[in-house]
Amino acid sequence: MDLWHCVYCSASAKETSNTELVTLLEECRTKNAKNGLTGILLYHKRSFFQVLEGDRTAVEALFDKIEVDPRHNRVIKIISEPIAARAFAKWTMGYPNIGFKELAEIPALNDFFMRGRSYLELGEGRAKALLAAFQEGRWRVSLR
Repeated sequence: MDLWHCVYCSASAKETSNTELVTLLEECRTKNAKNGLTGILLYHKRSFFQVLEGDRTAVEALFDKIEVDPRHNRVIKIISEPIAARAFAKWTMGYPNIGFKELAEIPALNDFFMRGRSYLELGEGRAKALLAAFQEGRWRVSLR
């Protein structure tokens, strides 16, 4: 298996309610389990940040669908590269219940989130800092 991850962000086409988000997560988890995909999803103020992990073909096929999904605007692929191991192997789609205040506690990101910026403005360096915080165990207990 060619283990791969894709990190992207996007703007939601409309405000997403908690009920809609829970429904979306349930759908993603079912589909991801069938395709051997894992990852996390963050959502705040109409912007998504997501990590997809798994076989390269499955990851790229899902990203291709997300790019044309009408629920998303401005889909931006930040990172797409091979990985040695999954960072989120236990979650078909983890969803940490954290806000920008908690994200601002990450040293490399504190200035970014304190200024109220969205995931759409992250860039590769800040995306990797965010991933590292999760890989080191920060907020893993809050994943649902």
